[in-house]
Amino acid sequence: MCGIVGYIGQDDTKDILLNGLEKLEYRGYDSAGIATLNNNGVNVFKVKGRIAALREAVDESNKATLGIGHTRWATHGVPSRENAHPHQSVSERFTIVHNGVIENYIDIRDEYLADVNMKSETDTEIIVQLIEVLNEQMDDVAAAFRKAVELLSGSYAIALIDRENQDTIYVAKNKSPLLVGLGDDFNVVASDSMAALHVTDQFLELMDKETVIVQRNSVEIQKLDGTTVSREPFTAELDATDIEKGTYPHFMLKEIDEQPFVIRKIIQEYKNENDEIKLDLDIRQAMKNCDRIYIIAAGTSYHAGLLGKQFIEKLANIPVEVHVASEFSYNMPLLSEKPLFLFISQSGETADSRSVLVQIKELGHPALTLTNVPGSTLSREANYTMHLHAGPEIAVASTKAYTAQMAVLAILAVDTARAKGLELEFDPMQELGIAANAMEALTDQKEELEELAREYLPTTRNCFFIGRSVDHYVGLEGSLKLKEISYIQAEGFAGGELKHGTIALIEDGTPVIALATQENVNYSIRGNVQEVEARGANSLIISMKGLDKEGDAFVIPYVHHLLTPLVSVIPLQLISYYAALHRDCDVDKPRNLAKSVTVE
Repeated sequence: MCGIVGYIGQDDTKDILLNGLEKLEYRGYDSAGIATLNNNGVNVFKVKGRIAALREAVDESNKATLGIGHTRWATHGVPSRENAHPHQSVSERFTIVHNGVIENYIDIRDEYLADVNMKSETDTEIIVQLIEVLNEQMDDVAAAFRKAVELLSGSYAIALIDRENQDTIYVAKNKSPLLVGLGDDFNVVASDSMAALHVTDQFLELMDKETVIVQRNSVEIQKLDGTTVSREPFTAELDATDIEKGTYPHFMLKEIDEQPFVIRKIIQEYKNENDEIKLDLDIRQAMKNCDRIYIIAAGTSYHAGLLGKQFIEKLANIPVEVHVASEFSYNMPLLSEKPLFLFISQSGETADSRSVLVQIKELGHPALTLTNVPGSTLSREANYTMHLHAGPEIAVASTKAYTAQMAVLAILAVDTARAKGLELEFDPMQELGIAANAMEALTDQKEELEELAREYLPTTRNCFFIGRSVDHYVGLEGSLKLKEISYIQAEGFAGGELKHGTIALIEDGTPVIALATQENVNYSIRGNVQEVEARGANSLIISMKGLDKEGDAFVIPYVHHLLTPLVSVIPLQLISYYAALHRDCDVDKPRNLAKSVTVE
């Protein structure tokens, strides 16, 4: 949440910063700003709102070859120009941008900054004011920077410039993602490689509690004690064209359409020349050795985890628990003797999940991460990683990463079952291929699904999703998509639970979307639909071919019953997309949300 870009080189920095911030706007868009440094001093431009508004506020005549920029998702202080980054020290000598949350900012303010008049409500300003106070004492900017960072508790990614030094950006990181990009006669700083791909594909990975001196022709990584660290760069494996919308009106629609191709990519990546599952032997052994799997995730990834539990338990006969990351951190259950922790995260930077990872590593338990970002924090710090191969996902509401998670979990479950010598009548690659074809057919039915959104969700304030078995879990994801981007109050429930309280909310015209893709509960869920219709609900049934009945609003193609969630979620994603579109909502950047949740 929040994005940082910095540049030092030979070119005018403004466009480089603004272009980079546009690529990071999915991380935060409450406010934005840049600071540039030249012979005339530091120039700060910032606005409440989006990067487009910032572009209009920037003075194009102000040329500079060093600068830092930030796009914000508010944590401390309301979205406003005053709380927007960059922030400056009292003398305006030091200027800073920061991602993360400083947990002890009040203690620092009281101990070091009692006489400083703060201009904002942010914890970030505390850092830059502290650096100025320490530099007055130490008369050494690099040492003052390291000392300030050493005093911070919490998460941070920091870039600092000094009005009296046009040759350096000071950088530090802990828990929040940050990279240094390398170029010829220039270097860049970015929260995500996507922000700098237009200038370089070579990056240095930064570790927690490291500081970096970034200059035009050099990068020096240091530990907090000042010792130098040597590290080889890596090549970012992203194509800059992958993060463009092309002819699509929104990234979300583009990413919904990409899902069949993502499933085919996963098949390709996890299959060897003999059409067998290709998997790291250490992962296979870890799965065989464990007596229980603990899936840790949040939001959409949590819903994928609930379906992963079904795959692993039904196919591999291993007990699975699925936990919300933010709750597990503070309320760890009794663990089995040989647990394996499976972390699911689109970004690989989810702060709540990383908090759990730190705890279980201290206990000596192994961890496997499923992520879309190789080299991310969760990937780097876990014992093992499985890559989702979904490509960049820009829209805040996850679609293709979610279906990729389910596909990879299915492959993992089948591989484990076979490694344990269990006989299966389920060929994951063949069945995933069938599912991919069905998904592609559904993405071609946009007009029909848009009409359903127009018919069932025109002006409604709320909506319920019901299902049984795996359909219940898909309903949870469908309700999350709808509330995320259309702001309709939506909730997902197990069909049988409605009459234990929630049915009291059903009244004339209340939309209820029901999923009916599982043969063993088909009649049960249809009975639940009759119950809500008797109370005035306007029901919409999405069924699977072969289980469909007259009057069903939409029928999905037949796929293996274990993989119906890959297919049944497509109409829910598109209905949510069109419901938001009809309400003039910002589909890609819904209010109050950010893509990468890097704060607890």
